[in-house]
This record gives sequence, structure tokens and C-alpha cells, in this order.
Amino acid sequence: MYGRPLHPDPSVRVSQHVVAPAGTPPRQAKPAQTPPRRQGLPAPGAPEPRAQEDIDYAVATRLKKTVADRLTEEIKRSPGMSVAAQQQRGRALINETVAVWSDASAIERGIATSPADDRRLAEAVYDLLFRAGRLQKYLDDPRIENILVNGHDEVWVDYGDARRVPVPPVAESDEDLRELLRDLARRNGQSERTLSTSSPFLALRLEDGSRLQAITEVTPRTYVTVRRHRVRDIDLMGLVELGSIDTTLAAFLGALIRAKKNVMIVGTQGVGKTSLLRAMAREIPPDERIGTMETEFELFLHENGHHRQIVPMESREGNGERVDGHSVGEITVGDLIYPALRMTLSRMVVGEVRGPEVVPMLRVMTNGEGGSLCTLHAREPHMVFDRIAELYMEYGGNMTESLAYKQAANGINFIVFVKMIDETAIGGRRHRFVSHVQEVTGTGENGRPATNTVFGPRPEKGEPRAVPLMHPGCLPDLMRVGFPGHLLDLPLGSWQTPLELKVMAA
Repeated sequence: MYGRPLHPDPSVRVSQHVVAPAGTPPRQAKPAQTPPRRQGLPAPGAPEPRAQEDIDYAVATRLKKTVADRLTEEIKRSPGMSVAAQQQRGRALINETVAVWSDASAIERGIATSPADDRRLAEAVYDLLFRAGRLQKYLDDPRIENILVNGHDEVWVDYGDARRVPVPPVAESDEDLRELLRDLARRNGQSERTLSTSSPFLALRLEDGSRLQAITEVTPRTYVTVRRHRVRDIDLMGLVELGSIDTTLAAFLGALIRAKKNVMIVGTQGVGKTSLLRAMAREIPPDERIGTMETEFELFLHENGHHRQIVPMESREGNGERVDGHSVGEITVGDLIYPALRMTLSRMVVGEVRGPEVVPMLRVMTNGEGGSLCTLHAREPHMVFDRIAELYMEYGGNMTESLAYKQAANGINFIVFVKMIDETAIGGRRHRFVSHVQEVTGTGENGRPATNTVFGPRPEKGEPRAVPLMHPGCLPDLMRVGFPGHLLDLPLGSWQTPLELKVMAA
């Protein structure tokens, strides 16, 4: 994180750059305003959102423009100025400009602002100029999981295990919100990403790794969702501590990686598929050469310091349109897979399979050395192969359902299903956990892949989480890489505490 801009002496003056507060009404000390809460039961221990600071964002925006203009002139005189140097110089200019405004405001209104007020204003200007504006306070809060913007003045945040909470506006208008998004695209986009009438969709990876998706023009207002990665660097034992898996599952999943089994992690949005993929990837030996292919970098395997031989690749949006319907300059996840095969990789990791890239991914799983990983969206374990077949149809050509089933049966060794039970509406919490681990055993009836459920729930015992149900056919392979086979004889696994559900399955 960057240091916060502070000015040590409110009496500092820069006479040639005074920012007059003329026309700004006097600011009176008043309690922070937040939208009224909707009725609902609070989750136990649910954290409250931080109150909106008493910041005049009209002033902050004017000061930002003043600083930006001065900084632009300095960059013109020093074209080689690095980003870090620009930020450092920007902090100094913000300090000076806020001090000048504070003194001028005190003279005009007869009311001096406090050092704390000036610090908050300087922080707001810095965030507007270099970071994510009014969104930044939520990006800095480690408790927040999602930020939902339904227009500039209807904003909500989701806490990790709590309810959805309304928070103050993040811009003065929807147009200001769109301008913020364009600024973020310019500063954070690794490729051609923009937001306009002709390009109404924007997908970005923010500086902290959060994933932003925005939609405008085709919606009545500008809508934004920011998905935060609260757990960026985690291993399987870390997931045990979070309650997502038990030690038996941790040992089994780690053995799947060491035995180079191809694994597909499946579940709905927001259940923790990416976190599980990160944790399982930590089991890959540090010097094994692997490639990651993602729409936006979310795995961060190239940043965690554990893997020393990694080739990270990110897709790229294009501009304009070719005759085949694709954008000029566009590079999809599927486009990345074949060049990656020439990079002497022993494994491939695809952050999310959600389109025709499923075809080259399964070809890699079928023909490669094994040990590849990917995630897929599906609501239930039994829907996985139909979902794969649907994505095959998007590939075009001579793809058929039977071919999709055949390649899935030959390429995938295990399916790990992640589930979420959400009881926040009745005063409970969200529970995320692995519920099934299925071994793909080949082609079964009607040409569909056949599976055995090695781990699954035992509802008759009141256990919705994955516990051992049977031995996999590849158990000798797993034992050769250190898996203690006797763990599969524990009828209820090694979950340390029961799942605290308010409603138990019948």
C-alpha cells in the first residue's frame, strides 16, 4: 500500500497555486450520513461498515484537478519520471494544495479545519488521483468480500460471513462513476480495456488483485461488481482452519496433485473455487514448470513466492470487430493454451473454464503428462458433464455431445465440488465447504462419463460436508506419493466441529 498524503504544517502556502474555496458552503460538524438499513436479522458478530467520512467530495475533486494539472506539467518537463516518482511528487503536491485550501477556507469562513479533517481530505484527493476514489475504503477493508454498485448512489458491501450492508455513494453522479471506471481502466488495464457507448462492458484486475466488472449503456444505470480476494496466498491447511475442508480431505487433495491427477474444481459463483485451486496448486513442487491461463489474474501463483518456474498468461480484449465476430487484437484463454504447450510446461492451470476453451483444456488433460487443474461453474455435481457438453457446442465445428463426454471421461481424473449454504437471511452465516470428491472412472451408460463418489455427504448422520464413502480405483497411485490410505476408513472424516446450521437437511 502507498503511504497516505499528510501535510505537517497547515500554514504552508503556495501563493501561485491557491485553490479558492469560493462558493463552497461552510462545513459544519455533523454525524456521518449513511443510507437507512433495510430490515433483517444481523448475523452473529457481523461487522458494521465504516461510516462515511465528513469529506466534501466537490472540494476533493477540485483539488484533484489542480494537483493533476500541476503534476502533468512536471511530467512534461521530466518525461522519464517513473510511476513511483509521480506518486511521490503527487503526495507532496496534495499536501501543499490541501494546506493552501485549508488556510484560504479558514480566512473566508472564519472556521478553521482540524488537522484530522485536512488529513482525510488529503487522503480522499490521493485516492481520487492515484487509487480507486471512494471505492478505496472498501478495497482497504479486509472484511469485505464484494462491492456491489447499482448506480453511483446505491452501493452495498458483502462481508465474509455476514449480511449485505448498504453504504454511502461512491460518486456524485453516474457520469462521475463512469469517469472513475475509465480512470481505473487506464491505470490498471494490462491490455485494451475501456468503457464507452461502443464498449459497454469492462473487466479489470485492480491493483490489489480484486476483479471488477462494469456494465453501462445496456442497463438503465451504471452497474459495477468488485469481487475481492480476501485469501490470496493459502495452502490446504489454511483451508482446514477456515473450515472448508478437514485434514483427511487436505491429505487426499494434496496427494491428487503429487500423483499428477487432472482435477476440475466445480461450484457456483463465490463458493471458494479459486481459493481451493490456489491451495491445491501450493502442493505442486516449487521447481516444477507450470503455466497459468486466466481472463484476469486471480490465482497470483506468480506472486506468492512459492513457485519458481511459472509462466503466467492473461487474456486480452480487442477493439473493433473482424468478419468472424472476434475483436481485433483479442486473445482468449483458449488462444493461450496452444502456445503454452511449447513452453516446456509440465502442468497447466486454467483459472476458469467458461467457454470454448474447454476443448483445448480437455485435449491437454487427455494428451498431457497429467496434473492439470481448472475450475468450472455448475450448480450440482451431476450437472458437470452436461455443462462441459454445452461449452463444447460453443466451440463450433464438428463438436458433438458424445465427443465432449468422451474427452471428459478420458481427460478428467477427479471432480471436486465446492458448496455454500447461506443462512444469513435467518440470522445464520455462510458456510463454504467441499461436499463431493468424485473419481471419473471412464465411459458409462449412454456414453456419459462414469463416476464414483469417493467423498460425499452423509445426511443420515447430519453431515452435509464431504466424508469418506469409498476407496478410489487409483488409491495405490496416491499411496505412492505419501497418502495414508487408512484415512479413508474414517466414516465421518476428521471434521473437528459440527457444522452450525440453523436448518438441517431432512
